[in-house]
Amino acid sequence: MSPKPIRPETSEGRKGVGPLIPPLTESQRPLRQQVFELVRAAGLIPRVHLAKDLGVSPASVTTISSELIEAGLIEEVSAQRDGDAGRGRPAVSLGVRAAAHCVAGMKLSDREHTAVIVDFAGKLVADEAIPRHPGPMPLAEILRAIEMLLDRVCAKAGIEKTALSAVGIGLPGFVDCAEGTVLWSSILAERSVPVAAAATAQLGLPVYIDNDANLVALAELWFGAGRSLPDFAVVTIEHGVGMGFVMNHRIYRGSQRLGMELGHTKVQLDGALCRCGQRGCLEAYVADYALAREATTALNWGHKESQPISVLLESLYDHAKAGNATAKSIFRRAGRYLAVGLSNVVNLFDPALIILSGERMRYDYLYAAETLAEMDNLTINTGRPRPPIEIHAWGDLLWAHGAAALALSEVTESILVTQAREIAAE
Repeated sequence: MSPKPIRPETSEGRKGVGPLIPPLTESQRPLRQQVFELVRAAGLIPRVHLAKDLGVSPASVTTISSELIEAGLIEEVSAQRDGDAGRGRPAVSLGVRAAAHCVAGMKLSDREHTAVIVDFAGKLVADEAIPRHPGPMPLAEILRAIEMLLDRVCAKAGIEKTALSAVGIGLPGFVDCAEGTVLWSSILAERSVPVAAAATAQLGLPVYIDNDANLVALAELWFGAGRSLPDFAVVTIEHGVGMGFVMNHRIYRGSQRLGMELGHTKVQLDGALCRCGQRGCLEAYVADYALAREATTALNWGHKESQPISVLLESLYDHAKAGNATAKSIFRRAGRYLAVGLSNVVNLFDPALIILSGERMRYDYLYAAETLAEMDNLTINTGRPRPPIEIHAWGDLLWAHGAAALALSEVTESILVTQAREIAAE
């Protein structure tokens, strides 16, 4: 039986195949934006190197850089060539005009709130921190704390609040950065709170928010170990367990901007109660409140329940270092659960690097050799080495730097898109 001939379809009935890719994707940013971002990333770069790195003509770079200079976003910087002292004109490079804008970044947490102000080139201008009482707070109280902290860090920087172009804020919980809404947070008494809009109204400045772990990843992407990596994971261990993931040099958040919640992956059915309200979450075995709960029970420390968690954990750590077997076993158990979580990150994403960050990383029992060995045993054996792991036990200022990077990114995007439209309309 001979096959039926394929009948040609009419143009009206023909359907296409293959992915429908928008004309302008994240990997195809406007050349104007690529030029600015490369100048910012390089610090200082000659026009000829810009053209070479971007694969475009020197004339295109000259035109775009002139527009950016006229807009006050970048500037020419003269630098004498090596060995050319006193001879000829100095070499000219392009750099971001630091004074063009400044932004603030904040981290709101269970223990304290921290803030930084950085200039348009990303250089730190001032930082500040204020303590807070633990436990959920109503939105009005959070807004007052934000305004007080912003006033204090601006005073330290010697600038008026109105001089800021934007404010970035990171906080724990389920945060929809696109809508500016916090669906749930351990520091907020209410759910589904439009924090960005409320803070914008309170401060009179554009405010952008995101999950704090995403902002640690953003800090590493802008200022730290992730600058040259296309993909990497940051796992944060503090009051909770968070994760930020960079994919193709961009923060990956998921379709509803609520993904990468490693701390709320389940490691034990019907297990310990997590502060999110569910049971068996990784966070419920690794975070500070989990360690404190175990210490209170296993060491019969009921009389210490009124102490701050930080004090109780320091006592637990001191006991472990002194050889107390029960204290050591609490950290060992938490480390084993952490190994489960990290092995799942490797098996799912195969990142180029995993960074462990947060205050709890001072407790080396969590990432002891046996913990990493257990992680290796739980990772799929492909015959290839697992991703390297780095420990960054930095303080809350790193998180605030990530929030500042969020604000810088939003300001830059807004300016470049607006100017591109104006140029196109001329």
